[in-house]
Amino acid sequence: MPNIEIGKLLIILGVFIVFVGILLITVGKIPFLGKLPGDIHVQKENFSFYFPITTSIIVSIVLSLIFWLFSKR
Repeated sequence: MPNIEIGKLLIILGVFIVFVGILLITVGKIPFLGKLPGDIHVQKENFSFYFPITTSIIVSIVLSLIFWLFSKR
């Protein structure tokens, strides 16, 4: 029966890769993502630093809610 577990793992991994691919394609089309108040962006002559704190928190909350909803069977 270990083959069935490997099959399930590969299916889940495939769905995850497709989801990440769709996310990477559409992330540039969401106008406010990455430009929220609280996101740190420092730009100088030869240096640029960007840390999306607020965006990371919002994405984390949304993903936590999604995983929580799917874990309720």
